[in-house]
Amino acid sequence: MSDKELHSLLEKLIKQSKESEWVEFKLNFHSAEEIGERLSALSNGACLEGQPYGYLIFGVRNDNQTIEGTTFNPKTFKHKKEDIEHWLAQRLNPRIDFHIYEFDYSGKHIAVFEVPATHNQPVSFMHNAYIRVASITRRLSEFPEKERKIWKKEPEVPFEKEIAVKSVSAADVIRLLDTQYYFDLMKLPYPTNQQGVLEKMTSEKLVLTNGTKYSITNLGGLLFAKNLNEFDGLSRKAVRVIVYKGKNKLETIKDITDSKGYALGFESLVHYINDQLPQNEEISKALREMVKMYPEIGVRELIANAIIHQDFREKGNPVVEIYTDRIEFSNPGLPIITPIRFIDDYQSRNEILADLMRRLRICEEKGSGIDKVIYGCEAYQLPAPDFQTQEKHTKIIMYAHQTLNQMDKQDKIRACYQHCCLKYVSNEKMTNQTLRERFKIDEKNSALVSRIINETKEANLIKDDDPNNKSFKYSKYIPFWA
Repeated sequence: MSDKELHSLLEKLIKQSKESEWVEFKLNFHSAEEIGERLSALSNGACLEGQPYGYLIFGVRNDNQTIEGTTFNPKTFKHKKEDIEHWLAQRLNPRIDFHIYEFDYSGKHIAVFEVPATHNQPVSFMHNAYIRVASITRRLSEFPEKERKIWKKEPEVPFEKEIAVKSVSAADVIRLLDTQYYFDLMKLPYPTNQQGVLEKMTSEKLVLTNGTKYSITNLGGLLFAKNLNEFDGLSRKAVRVIVYKGKNKLETIKDITDSKGYALGFESLVHYINDQLPQNEEISKALREMVKMYPEIGVRELIANAIIHQDFREKGNPVVEIYTDRIEFSNPGLPIITPIRFIDDYQSRNEILADLMRRLRICEEKGSGIDKVIYGCEAYQLPAPDFQTQEKHTKIIMYAHQTLNQMDKQDKIRACYQHCCLKYVSNEKMTNQTLRERFKIDEKNSALVSRIINETKEANLIKDDDPNNKSFKYSKYIPFWA
């Protein structure tokens, strides 16, 4: 923030009749631990009071809001030979992106800690969460009802609309974002002047304007940042790709993190991942040809899926792990629909991001991506992809080729269920014949397919389309939810 904006903020805060759950005034520094407790309390208090930020202001009396100035300089202050800002950040959980501002007001030095409101999880300092009750800081555990409200509190502003970089010049926007690539993806002519570029960026909510200054939203940074490392709150959301030597994590061959915005780096990321995947040599008409072991459309869609459906409030970034026998696509956050319904249902946690990525033609239309993944796996004669949820992550595994004999019972049941779903969403019905074609099984072995179908029915994943049909030959099947 500029000095003018900081002066305006200070004037606004001291107009309050007294301290509150989200504002605290102090004259001078007492201890680093006290600041940590206050940041925890102010973040939790701002959440409960519906405020976007909490503020700890040094240089103002707490009894009458008189501006007297402070001798505390937190930007350069060392605690135990460590910058206090870093020391505090390491002990706050979750690691909230607080900011420190120092400026002079009427010749008096002021220091402000600005801490974002938490949501869904109380902020703790050194394993204890705090809350302000009026102007008193107390342990949150003493107020279980307040703690419950924080756990249930959803952010009022979607992550994509939050600010990534505040109050920068027009030139800084052009420096930080690849605006040219946005117009290329949209197939629009690049404006002849800077103002035209910024007007379009503003209309897409990639950038917000306030007079002569601009702020870049998380949406703008996530998609078009030339370097995500220049965005403090977004650097940990870059896509990471790890290539292992074998079937486990014992030996890593490559480990890279793509620092470009998702839209800017997507095509090169897809190409890089496909280049790391194993290939088979195929001889056709006396020509040797290297054939990919995995469908490129499936890889592309699962990368986009990990980006779009991640929970930005959780720690971690999207990760692609390549083993000799599988690829694992992980993203932070649990899905908002059950994994078993991925193929027919669609809900995005980040709909603003998803909508723009579709318009940029980076990913498929709503609800069709997983269909293409499963279709690609069937076309390449791969086992069915496995959709898993872990403690705080979602993982999708695409396996390398296996013969039917190599698949275990659960692999076969999963493949049968997904094939049945794929047929149903294509306005068709699964039969013994369609499943034989999926597994490339000869008609004389139809009894083997019948056994797989019966096992999938016993698992309550599929059912007869017509329960009254007594003819096994003409039986058709639909998913359990149809």
